[in-house]
Amino acid sequence: MSASQDHEVHIGRRTVVTAAGAVSVAAVLTACGGSQEAAGSGVVKQADDGGDGGGGPVLAKTADIPEGGGKIFTEQGVVVTQPAAGEFKAFSSKCTHAGCAVSSVSDGAINCPCHGSKFDVATGAVKTGPATTPLPAAAITVEGDSIRLAS
Repeated sequence: MSASQDHEVHIGRRTVVTAAGAVSVAAVLTACGGSQEAAGSGVVKQADDGGDGGGGPVLAKTADIPEGGGKIFTEQGVVVTQPAAGEFKAFSSKCTHAGCAVSSVSDGAINCPCHGSKFDVATGAVKTGPATTPLPAAAITVEGDSIRLAS
């Protein structure tokens, strides 16, 4: 191997290691940013066609979801909240810290019993850790006084 070839191999290895590190950092940053954006504020589709709204079975009546609070639907894996009168949001009921099921909604927070994480009822954002990632949004359909998981 000549000196120039040895130099090219050395630069090649350094480039590969540097590129791998850059890709790893980019992946981590993308994952963090994507999780926060995905959590968003919950997705609610208003059904205005008089039909079934294209959703699944009725989860609850709008009157069943307390204003400023919410209700957990364990079997469906979602929590539905009403941050303000007539405004309904839905999020995964699985805590993003250790995967525990959230257990209650009170004082504007969705509460996890395992380590004390609290999430905002309007956005799913972390209010109190140890969780660092918001609850992912879930899509629901509100038609009249019925709330359904969107299909």
